[in-house]
Amino acid sequence: MKDYPEELQEEINYLDKTVRLLQYKLDSEAENLSERKRKLVAMRKDMWENTSHSAYDFTKQADMNQYLFEINQQTEGYTNSAQRAEKYKRMLATPYFGRFDFKEEGFEREKIYLGLGNVIDPKTQEVYVYDWRAPISSIFYQYEVGKAAYEAPGGWMGGEVFLKRQYKITDSKLRYFFDSSVRITDDILQEVLSHNSSSKMRNIVETIQKEQDQIIRDTEHELLIVQGVAGSGKTSIALHRIAYLLYQGLNTNLNAHNVLILSPNEVFSQYISSVLPELGEENVRQITFQDILTEAFQGQFKLETREQQLETLIQLRDEKKGAQERGQLKHESIAFKGSRTFMQILDRLIWHYGHHVIPFEDVYFNGITVATKQQIKARFLNNEIGIPMAKQMKRIEKTLLDRVHPVQKKRLEKITQIVARNPEHLLEIKSFSRLLAIREAKALLERIQRFTTVDYRELYASLFKDQKLFFKLAEGLDLPQNIKQLLSLTQRNLEKGQINYEDYEEYAPLLYLKLKLEGNDSFTEIRQVVIDEAQDYVPLQYEVFKLLFKNAQYTVLGDIHQTLEKEADLSLYAEISEILHKTKTAKLDLKKGYRSSYEINAFTQKLLGIEHEAEGFERHGDEPKVVYQETQDLMDQAILRDLAYYKGQGYESLAVICKTGEEAKNVYSRLLKKVQELSGENELNIHLIENHEGQVEKGAMVIPSYTAKGLEFDVVIVYNADKSHYDTDFDRKLLYVASTRALHQLVIYFSGEKSRLF
Repeated sequence: MKDYPEELQEEINYLDKTVRLLQYKLDSEAENLSERKRKLVAMRKDMWENTSHSAYDFTKQADMNQYLFEINQQTEGYTNSAQRAEKYKRMLATPYFGRFDFKEEGFEREKIYLGLGNVIDPKTQEVYVYDWRAPISSIFYQYEVGKAAYEAPGGWMGGEVFLKRQYKITDSKLRYFFDSSVRITDDILQEVLSHNSSSKMRNIVETIQKEQDQIIRDTEHELLIVQGVAGSGKTSIALHRIAYLLYQGLNTNLNAHNVLILSPNEVFSQYISSVLPELGEENVRQITFQDILTEAFQGQFKLETREQQLETLIQLRDEKKGAQERGQLKHESIAFKGSRTFMQILDRLIWHYGHHVIPFEDVYFNGITVATKQQIKARFLNNEIGIPMAKQMKRIEKTLLDRVHPVQKKRLEKITQIVARNPEHLLEIKSFSRLLAIREAKALLERIQRFTTVDYRELYASLFKDQKLFFKLAEGLDLPQNIKQLLSLTQRNLEKGQINYEDYEEYAPLLYLKLKLEGNDSFTEIRQVVIDEAQDYVPLQYEVFKLLFKNAQYTVLGDIHQTLEKEADLSLYAEISEILHKTKTAKLDLKKGYRSSYEINAFTQKLLGIEHEAEGFERHGDEPKVVYQETQDLMDQAILRDLAYYKGQGYESLAVICKTGEEAKNVYSRLLKKVQELSGENELNIHLIENHEGQVEKGAMVIPSYTAKGLEFDVVIVYNADKSHYDTDFDRKLLYVASTRALHQLVIYFSGEKSRLF
């Protein structure tokens, strides 16, 4: 058996050999890039000199197309080479992080090193490092020393693991290694988690746990639902899952443009933007629901963002009784208009409109009956399966116009004869006749479009203008007790031309109605959708996703304890499963939180009022502090002292989390003024993260509670958590979200009476 010095020397030698190979590959790609760039420039110059610059010179089109084809190929080759060079550059500092020795049945024992990508000697084809996503690499995450198996392209391969080893390599130098017999040990996880947070989310390939790896590598299920406690790594897992699926895409033809992430806001999108490039993959498209609405409605409405809606809800709840009642009404409106009950009413509305409301009429032209209203309605009701109503009506319109077209020449001749009899137009018979024919055709088109045009906005408004119609369509359905108040509230808003966020969740109904009537082909190429913060969406929004992403499989991640503007429990996931309706569905739970220290995790569990819901990782730190300050000014001073102290302790990201965006602006303004008054004595760099703007950076920041969701900071200071600010169950969720953002230190300030939630 080898002793440690001998093992150490062998590992140093292997690392040196790997680093030399990586450097060789990097140098080769750099040389390749230079040559490709030279060829690309020469080819473009050649095209400029030897092809026509006129779009109308058709004789040169073939030459131009050939040049463009070759240039596109060269450009793609250059891009791929640049991506490989970037990957090798990243891997040079840390070529690998783990190893296991595996003896496959019928083969010799082999050392398998794991890193961010494959490293293969081009001369001998020896694999120096395996990509962490390779099938055999799953053994490292899934098995301890002993019997093991992995799923290869040809089927399951069995064998035995003899050793598992982990490395700390920085700047191409081996700092240490140790062997682990059970799993990825807590030692390496402890070390990684003890580091400061980054302004960008980091990859977790070194510390992926068994239950996380199962989610990442799942290719069996079309719908994967993950309920995870705060800090369980849901978003990281989702991003690593995307990287894994793209790696597998070599076999499944899945590319970056086939994947879409539905993010909660722009701040969050920027925060996670670096993970996929770190893992050697292209960034995939990220959109928010707000982006979907903006694209769908194209400025037709004054959109209130989700952040604005949350701000309004919080402020209404914090104000006096009248405002609180309005807040409750708004809350109930959100719940109802986002429900599947309301979806049923909308579906009935579409049916009712098609069968009883469309004003079909006879179409005549030049004394001929083009079609009777009975014929037109019969064709409409015999709608081809799957064709949306608006498209079907436009087909009917085109058919009617096609029938009119052959008769138009005869009609013009008839009009010309009539005009010729009028002495007033003897000098302009042809031009005046054409004008009359055009006016007549326009009038005919307008008559036809009275029944072939379907306006989803007018149809939606009719539901609230006519309460008799609403209750007729809602017959047999369970409605809120104050439904008449909700209808009146929406009618008033619609009359003002204003649609609020519950109409953004009334926008979910509006968009649902639009999609059902008009159809949509904007996302046909999307085959994988990741929905983060799943608890923030209402059922009707999932119905919209189903219509938008018709060809997609889903990974849905959420935490019901972080639901803000509505009530939610585990039944939400059953409803999501029912709506998206995939043949193979799985729901998994992540109950272990890795973000916060054990003490912070225990504190937040008590705050939530649930014991043993989440398992805390055994990384210990300071107990959270709940600190009283008599006045606002003293609180501000204490917060600045804390920020300066923790910065001096080496913490890099420090967040002052306020309840609302308005409070965040005020606190930021006061803190900034105090810092400036210190005129250089304090080097604090404080910045504000707005409701849906801004970027998480190193240093101190002030941020609203709801914008902080999904983010993490070394130090969290919760601003003014007294009874007047945090008292209801809704406030409890805001406080829970704010507190669970902390990795290492949590300080909560209050003035006046302490909140009962502690």
